Amino acid sequence: MKSIDSFDFKNQKVLVRVDFNVPLDENFNVTDTNRIEAAKPTIDKIVNDGGVAILMSHLGRPKGERNDKYSLRHIVSKTEEILGKKVTFVTDCVGATAETAVAASKPGDIILLENLRFYAEEEKGVEAFSKQLADLADFYVNDAFGTAHRAHASTTIVAKYFGEKKCFGYLLAKEIESLNKVLNSTEKPVTAVLGGSKVSSKITIIENILDKIDHMIIGGGMTFTFIKALGGKIGNSICEDDKLELALDILKKAKEKNVQIHLPVDILAADAFAADANVQIVPANEIPDGWQGLDVGPKTLESLKPVVAESKIILWNGPLGVFEMEKFANGTIELGNFIAEATKNGTFSLVGGGDSVAAVKQFGLAPKMSYVSTGGGAMLEMLEGQVLPGIKAIQE
Repeated sequence: MKSIDSFDFKNQKVLVRVDFNVPLDENFNVTDTNRIEAAKPTIDKIVNDGGVAILMSHLGRPKGERNDKYSLRHIVSKTEEILGKKVTFVTDCVGATAETAVAASKPGDIILLENLRFYAEEEKGVEAFSKQLADLADFYVNDAFGTAHRAHASTTIVAKYFGEKKCFGYLLAKEIESLNKVLNSTEKPVTAVLGGSKVSSKITIIENILDKIDHMIIGGGMTFTFIKALGGKIGNSICEDDKLELALDILKKAKEKNVQIHLPVDILAADAFAADANVQIVPANEIPDGWQGLDVGPKTLESLKPVVAESKIILWNGPLGVFEMEKFANGTIELGNFIAEATKNGTFSLVGGGDSVAAVKQFGLAPKMSYVSTGGGAMLEMLEGQVLPGIKAIQE
C-alpha cells in the first residue's frame, strides 16, 4: 500500500476521514486536543502540496439526528489554533451546501464538514450516502484509527469509489506500524502487560498474542480470577468465578509456549472500595475475608522491574490497580516509570486501550512512551487478530 508521501496533492480535492471525536466541557471547549494534533501532519501534507483538505468526522452519538450539542462547529476555533490555518466550517456533510463550499475552495484551503452521524446512513454504511461523500473529492485519505474497526460509510464504503486514489494518513499508518511491531517482532523478549477487571474481555487478545510474546504481566482485577483458580484466597476481590477453568487453561497454554506469566506476589488490600479505605499489604494469595485487592504491592513491583528493563518490545494494555484513586495508583505509576526507563534505553513501548492511555496521560508518562495509540476498540480488535474494515478498504 502506497504511503501518503508517494502522492502529490496539488490541485486535488482530498476527502480526509479524521477522528475529531474529542471531549467537550459544558461550555463546548475542547478538553483534550490529542486527536486534532495527531491529524495535523496529514492535513499539513495535503495543504502544503496545494490540495484542498476536506475533513469529515463524527462527534458523540447524535443517533442520526441533528443536535447542536454534537455540532463540529464547536471545535472550529481550537482546530484553527492547532493547525495554524483558517478552517471553513460547512453546516452539512453532503448535498448542495457541502458541494457549493467545496466548489468555491482554493488550493491550500481546509474545509470541515458537519458531523457525519447527523445522518443514520453513516453508521449503517449506506452506499448512496457514501457516494455523496465521494463525489466531493478526487482522492480519499483515511487517518481515523479510532473508527477503523467500524464498517461505516466514511471509513470503509466510501473507499471503493476512489480506485488507486486512496491511502492511509500518517496517523493511521503509524498505528498499523506500531501494532505490527508488537505482533510481528523479531526482537526478543516481547512483554505484554494486560490489566483491567475481567479476563473475559481479554481472552481473545491473550489467545492471539501467546505465540508472539515471551512475558505476560497480569494486573488489575483479572489477577484475582487467576489467583483463585490456583487455590489462593482473594477475600472480597473482584473475580469471575465462571472463568476459573479458563484461567488455568491460559496458564497451561502459556507454559507450553514458554511464555512466562507474572502474577502479583503481594497486594495492597483495602477494607472498602473507597479512596479513604483502610489498607494493608498482604500476600497475593492470602487476602483476608472482607478485604479486596486494589493495587499491587512493593515485592511485585520489585519482581517486575527486571522483566520490563530486559524487554525489547512492550505492549501495555490496562493498569495494575485502581489508579483513579490516589491510594491505589502507585503500582500503575511505578510500572509506567519502569517502561519509560526501558524506552529511554531503546525498548519500543506501545500503550493502548482506554484505561492505560488515561493513566499515562494523567501521570505525565505519555511523552516517555514510544507510541500511545489513539484508538481503544480498534487497537483491541487488531490485537485479537481481526482485520479492520477501515484498513482493508484502503488495501483493496
